[in-house]
Order: sequence, then C-alpha cells, then structure tokens
Amino acid sequence: MALMVPCPICKKKVEYCADNPFRPFCSKRCRLIDLGTWLEEGYSIPAGDGALQEDEDACNQPSSHRQDG
Repeated sequence: MALMVPCPICKKKVEYCADNPFRPFCSKRCRLIDLGTWLEEGYSIPAGDGALQEDEDACNQPSSHRQDG
C-alpha cells in the first residue's frame, strides 16, 4: 500500500512515491504556489526573544579589536 499524504498547499491526498515528480505536492501548480511563497518571504521561522536580545547586545558592545586613530 502506498503512503498517502496531504498536499501542503491544497490538502488533497496524494501518493508519496518516486513516480510523483511533484511530491509532496499534488501538482506543478501547488509546487509553484509554494515556491512563490518562499520567494516572497512568506514563510518564516519564529525566533525567541532571547535570540534577538543576544544579537542586539552583541551589536551594541564596543569591539576589542578596534583601534582609535
């Protein structure tokens, strides 16, 4: 029995196998919709507040390699 998964875009059940050139998508259309979302930066990975604060702290500290000229 083949593994059936939902298409990430339209949720239609699709067979996940090597014979499906668009896997995990059901069609070229859904694959291109997903690509367009990536290209428009529609997907993101949320960062915790701690990571952002660490980046800001690092930017605000004076560099020990700096030479006053």
